[in-house]
Amino acid sequence: MIEVQQLTRTFGPIVAVDGISFRVEKGDVLGFLGPNGAGKSTAMKMLACFLKPDSGTASICGHDILRDPVGVRQSIGYLAENAPAYPEMTVSGFLRFVCDARQIKGTARTEALDRIVPMCSIESVYHQTFDTLSKGYKRRVGLAQALLHDPQVLILDEPTDGLDPNQKHEVRQLILQMAKEKCIIVSTHILEEVEQVCSRAIIIAKGKIRVDSTPKKLQEEYQVPLDEVFRRITLEKKSA
Repeated sequence: MIEVQQLTRTFGPIVAVDGISFRVEKGDVLGFLGPNGAGKSTAMKMLACFLKPDSGTASICGHDILRDPVGVRQSIGYLAENAPAYPEMTVSGFLRFVCDARQIKGTARTEALDRIVPMCSIESVYHQTFDTLSKGYKRRVGLAQALLHDPQVLILDEPTDGLDPNQKHEVRQLILQMAKEKCIIVSTHILEEVEQVCSRAIIIAKGKIRVDSTPKKLQEEYQVPLDEVFRRITLEKKSA
């Protein structure tokens, strides 16, 4: 459902993403890992058509990110690292705005909201404005907007950032439930999260893919916990 081919993006002299290629299929939950500044968010912004690559391309559900960005956006649910919203807008107003943008109307809108609001546990803040929400609730609302149109592909950048342990558990369980029918990429630096929800892991450092494997195979190969595997791979390549 996702095919990435030699995707590259620079910012002046900085190579943020350096010729990465990979595939993700339905039923996969891909953990996209890397230290800060590794290129994770830049890669996800290109897949979501928020940034254009300097070279290379990707297709999502058969839609090319360069030739058919509208088709890509219709096929994906995207949770950005910092999901924007007007501070004075209520949660209900924001979700209705997203429905308008995605042309979800009438009965379909009512059904979508009735499904998503309890799914993301945002009933208690539904009529509050964004500037009154905690970071955790803002992430939950961001997740809700990504799920409204029931997309085939989810691109989630740090979905549990700012959540308390109970909220993290709820979101991780939700991802596992959705994984049966969707293709999901989760960018995170929480190794515990990768072990719990990801069927596959890519480790990226300095814009390049260093490892593409499964959490279980990585631990078996290195004979250490996943956080130590991550340290060895990223630090080893830095010093090389």
